[in-house]
Amino acid sequence: MTNKITYTQQGDYLLPNLILPEQPKVEIGVWGKRHLKYIKRYRPILYTNLLTSCKLIAYLADINEQAEDMFFRLVKQLAEKEGVSEQLKADNQMLWVRRMNNIRNQATEIVNNELINV
Repeated sequence: MTNKITYTQQGDYLLPNLILPEQPKVEIGVWGKRHLKYIKRYRPILYTNLLTSCKLIAYLADINEQAEDMFFRLVKQLAEKEGVSEQLKADNQMLWVRRMNNIRNQATEIVNNELINV
Protein backbone atom coordinates (compact mmCIF):
# COMPACT_ATOMS: atom_id res chain seq x y z
CA MET A 1 0.00 0.00 0.00
CA THR A 2 1.45 3.34 -0.98
CA ASN A 3 0.78 6.56 0.81
CA LYS A 4 -0.37 9.23 -1.55
CA ILE A 5 0.57 12.74 -0.49
CA THR A 6 -2.09 15.35 -1.04
CA TYR A 7 -1.53 19.07 -1.19
CA THR A 8 -3.46 22.24 -0.47
CA GLN A 9 -2.80 25.47 -2.32
CA GLN A 10 -2.02 28.43 -0.07
CA GLY A 11 -1.48 31.47 -2.27
CA ASP A 12 1.32 30.57 -4.69
CA TYR A 13 2.43 27.52 -2.68
CA LEU A 14 1.35 23.90 -2.49
CA LEU A 15 1.63 22.65 1.08
CA PRO A 16 1.44 18.96 1.97
CA ASN A 17 -1.53 17.87 4.07
CA LEU A 18 0.23 16.38 7.06
CA ILE A 19 -1.70 14.60 9.78
CA LEU A 20 -0.12 13.29 12.96
CA PRO A 21 -1.15 9.80 14.05
CA GLU A 22 -3.60 9.46 16.91
CA GLN A 23 -1.98 9.61 20.32
CA PRO A 24 -3.32 8.06 23.50
CA LYS A 25 -5.32 10.35 25.75
CA VAL A 26 -3.15 10.93 28.81
CA GLU A 27 -3.94 13.55 31.43
CA ILE A 28 -0.90 15.73 31.97
CA GLY A 29 -0.65 17.18 35.47
CA VAL A 30 0.45 20.60 36.63
CA TRP A 31 4.16 19.77 36.43
CA GLY A 32 3.88 18.49 32.87
CA LYS A 33 1.92 21.58 31.86
CA ARG A 34 4.55 23.85 33.40
CA HIS A 35 7.30 22.02 31.54
CA LEU A 36 5.33 22.21 28.29
CA LYS A 37 5.02 25.98 28.70
CA TYR A 38 8.77 26.18 29.38
CA ILE A 39 9.88 24.13 26.37
CA LYS A 40 7.49 25.94 24.02
CA ARG A 41 9.02 29.25 25.07
CA TYR A 42 12.69 28.46 25.71
CA ARG A 43 13.37 25.20 23.83
CA PRO A 44 11.27 25.35 20.68
CA ILE A 45 13.43 22.87 18.76
CA LEU A 46 12.97 20.22 21.47
CA TYR A 47 9.24 20.95 21.53
CA THR A 48 8.93 20.63 17.74
CA ASN A 49 10.99 17.43 17.64
CA LEU A 50 8.89 15.82 20.38
CA LEU A 51 5.65 16.96 18.77
CA THR A 52 6.49 15.78 15.26
CA SER A 53 7.84 12.44 16.50
CA CYS A 54 4.62 11.89 18.52
CA LYS A 55 6.62 11.59 21.74
CA LEU A 56 5.48 14.83 23.42
CA ILE A 57 2.63 13.36 25.49
CA ALA A 58 4.71 10.45 26.79
CA TYR A 59 7.59 12.83 27.55
CA LEU A 60 5.36 15.23 29.50
CA ALA A 61 3.68 12.38 31.38
CA ASP A 62 7.11 11.09 32.42
CA ILE A 63 8.28 14.55 33.54
CA ASN A 64 5.03 14.98 35.48
CA GLU A 65 5.47 11.65 37.28
CA GLN A 66 9.11 12.37 38.15
CA ALA A 67 8.22 15.85 39.43
CA GLU A 68 5.34 14.59 41.58
CA ASP A 69 7.55 11.91 43.12
CA MET A 70 10.33 14.40 43.78
CA PHE A 71 7.92 16.97 45.27
CA PHE A 72 6.30 14.57 47.74
CA ARG A 73 9.67 13.09 48.72
CA LEU A 74 11.10 16.57 49.33
CA VAL A 75 8.09 17.70 51.38
CA LYS A 76 8.42 14.62 53.58
CA GLN A 77 12.19 15.02 53.99
CA LEU A 78 12.02 18.76 54.70
CA ALA A 79 9.19 18.31 57.20
CA GLU A 80 11.18 15.66 59.07
CA LYS A 81 14.31 17.80 58.99
CA GLU A 82 12.48 20.85 60.36
CA GLY A 83 10.49 18.93 62.95
CA VAL A 84 7.08 19.59 61.42
CA SER A 85 5.04 16.67 62.70
CA GLU A 86 1.51 15.54 63.43
CA GLN A 87 2.14 16.49 67.05
CA LEU A 88 2.85 20.08 66.02
CA LYS A 89 -0.32 20.00 63.94
CA ALA A 90 -2.32 18.91 66.99
CA ASP A 91 -0.66 21.46 69.29
CA ASN A 92 -0.55 24.54 67.05
CA GLN A 93 -2.38 24.30 63.74
CA MET A 94 -1.56 27.79 62.52
CA LEU A 95 2.18 27.30 63.07
CA TRP A 96 1.97 23.90 61.35
CA VAL A 97 0.18 25.41 58.33
CA ARG A 98 2.73 28.24 58.04
CA ARG A 99 5.67 25.87 58.23
CA MET A 100 4.12 23.36 55.81
CA ASN A 101 3.40 26.15 53.31
CA ASN A 102 7.06 27.21 53.54
CA ILE A 103 8.17 23.61 53.02
CA ARG A 104 5.85 23.15 50.02
CA ASN A 105 7.17 26.40 48.51
CA GLN A 106 10.76 25.23 48.98
CA ALA A 107 9.96 21.86 47.40
CA THR A 108 8.19 23.55 44.48
CA GLU A 109 11.19 25.78 43.83
CA ILE A 110 13.57 22.82 43.89
CA VAL A 111 11.42 20.77 41.50
CA ASN A 112 11.08 23.74 39.15
CA ASN A 113 14.85 24.26 39.11
CA GLU A 114 15.77 20.57 38.81
CA LEU A 115 13.14 19.21 36.40
CA ILE A 116 10.70 21.73 35.01
CA ASN A 117 12.79 24.68 33.86
CA VAL A 118 15.66 22.80 32.24
